[in-house]
Amino acid sequence: MKRLRELENLVREFGAAATARKLALLDTLARARLASPAQVLRLHEALCFLRAYPDNPRTLRKVEDMLAAFDKRPDLRRCAADLESSGIAGTEILFPFYDETARWLVRRWPDRVTIEWDQIDASSIDWLNSALELLVLPAEVPAVDEYGYSLGEWIERLKHPDETDAAFLVRRLATLPAALPLRQLVYEQLGLWLRVHSGTNTPSRTRAKAPRRAAHWQTTPLTSARPDLKAAVRQPPLSVRELSSRQGARYVELAREAMVTRSRDLDAFAYGDPADVRLIDCGDGLEFAAIGMLPERRLLLEAVYGFLTLRNGVPTGYVLNSALYGSAEIAYNVFDTFRGADAAHVYGRVMRMVHHVFGADAFTIYPYQLGHDNDEGLASGAWWFYQKLGFRPRDESTSALMERELARMRRHAGHRSSLATLRKLARENVYWHSGRARADVIGLLPLANAGLAVSAMLRRRFDVPREAASRTLEREAADLLGVRSQLGWSPGERLAWRRWAPLVMTLPGVVRWSPSDRAALVSVVRAKGGRRESDFVLAFDRHQPLRKALRWLVTTSFE
Repeated sequence: MKRLRELENLVREFGAAATARKLALLDTLARARLASPAQVLRLHEALCFLRAYPDNPRTLRKVEDMLAAFDKRPDLRRCAADLESSGIAGTEILFPFYDETARWLVRRWPDRVTIEWDQIDASSIDWLNSALELLVLPAEVPAVDEYGYSLGEWIERLKHPDETDAAFLVRRLATLPAALPLRQLVYEQLGLWLRVHSGTNTPSRTRAKAPRRAAHWQTTPLTSARPDLKAAVRQPPLSVRELSSRQGARYVELAREAMVTRSRDLDAFAYGDPADVRLIDCGDGLEFAAIGMLPERRLLLEAVYGFLTLRNGVPTGYVLNSALYGSAEIAYNVFDTFRGADAAHVYGRVMRMVHHVFGADAFTIYPYQLGHDNDEGLASGAWWFYQKLGFRPRDESTSALMERELARMRRHAGHRSSLATLRKLARENVYWHSGRARADVIGLLPLANAGLAVSAMLRRRFDVPREAASRTLEREAADLLGVRSQLGWSPGERLAWRRWAPLVMTLPGVVRWSPSDRAALVSVVRAKGGRRESDFVLAFDRHQPLRKALRWLVTTSFE
């Protein structure tokens, strides 16, 4: 359709003439009846882009009105089945969500979620049949043992008349007599495909928007130039606003919905902690909702945060970041609708934000983000995106290959790296340092060796069950660090202490630390389970004896 193509060509253009033409096209397309599912999707994406980058109040009002009524469009209703899992309001979503997301969906929309049985492996159905007696009361077991109803027939007999099969099964699997991690493993091994039926408030990209006090009007061309990263990290965000748990919960919900409507699942959002959410304003309508994880889901060492990228309140992508040792590993993702806009410019703001929140001056990109086992990343030219920003490999063979490719580009302006070459380049991490290059950073420090060191210590010292050993180590760590009582500690802080005690008793030289350094280690451990995990990163990085001891443990002891 000619007018739809014209609108698509105009969405990234700004100025009086472009704005006037956009409004005219929007008026026409609001009344039009599009001929195919692809055209309906294209209109939806154009509207979502204009909502994130509005020209002026009149344009935004028109776009908001069209999106609010999008699920009522006759052409959308006609082709809704063909737009399954598009995330458009009025369409259904089908995906094998993980346990936590499945329970959240059932909790929020119990009547809108069902199981797609024909997508489930026969082995999973057989296992559920054999384990059915674990999902019912003991008084029901005689019937389960005696009668050979199919799984579907049993679920119809067992569930409440108003309950869906998904609501029944997800809820009952959550009651299995096992620890939560084991229950989650069982659920995820089953591979249950869930269908989320559309409703007035079910997740959709069409309605996704965070509240914002004032819109930023896009009146000039989007910035496509690559940022100067050294300058970017020196400038702090405009503001960092701590949210209440109630406000934070709304952003955690928005982040979860952003994943569900794109058939994704991300632990950082699925286990987001409403008490650890901050809104970071980077100007020009760009904000990041920084979401920490619940204390029970945090890693032992690195702090992991998910950042939902918001442009005028519209989710446009996300960032996954882990931080420690004044360094950060960043996974940067832009949603399809917003690619090709100002990705490099926004990435500079990401670096600024991560530097400000975690004090990071060294940054790592892992191979998957560069295209390793990631065809989408290869096709997008991700490796050269980061290379042009200043990231470099430390691996000698990868560096040599990069130099050969650069030489070819200098000789032949049109040279482009082949997919085979990109695959080789993407096998190794790349790094960027705002100051001097150093080796004690995420991606180079083998932090997983801390777990091997603890296992070796347990093997040497104990011939009792690990739980008993852990209790002994908790007492020893308390004696060593002068912890007389945990009165006033939060549940998260107590959990962090239990998890860290074996590591504390494995670290070299702690007994020779000064009393103040030992007291500071207690504060570090408590911060790991405190309200904001980023406080742990800052406290850890300030503790020079701890940094040195852990670095020795994960490197020297395993040479």
